[in-house]
Amino acid sequence: MPGKKLRIGDLAAELGLNPKTIRYYEQIGLLPAAPRTESGYRVYGPGDVERLRFVLKAKAVGLSLKEIKEILLLQQSGQQPCEHVLALLDRKITAVEQQLLALTSIRQELVALRDQAAQTMGNETCICGLIEHYERH
Repeated sequence: MPGKKLRIGDLAAELGLNPKTIRYYEQIGLLPAAPRTESGYRVYGPGDVERLRFVLKAKAVGLSLKEIKEILLLQQSGQQPCEHVLALLDRKITAVEQQLLALTSIRQELVALRDQAAQTMGNETCICGLIEHYERH
C-alpha cells in the first residue's frame, strides 16, 4: 500500500532489524526523525522503508555508516552521489589489496615457521622452540 504507515516494531520486522537499530539510525541522521502519533509512537512511511533498504544494501557492499550518511547527504543536497560512491569503492579496493598483501606476507611467515618446526622440536630447555627460534624474514 503506497501510503501505509508502520510503527517501529512492524518496520523492524519487515526489514529484519532491531527497533533499537532504527532508533540509532535516526539518532545519527541516517533516517529522519519519525513523526509520532498522539500516543507517542513513531510512524514510518514508504520513504523510510526505501531509505532503510538503501542503508542495508550499502552496508552489505561494505560501506560504513559514516560513508552511507555522506551519500545520503549528497543526494539530499540535489547531487548525484554515484561518483562519490565510485571513489569510495576505489579506496576500499585499494585497502583490500593492501590487506591481501599483508595476509600473504603473514602466510609466508607462518609457512616458513612451520618448515623450521622439525629442526627446533624436542628442545627441552625452552617453552617452545618453534616460537623462540623464530626469526622474521
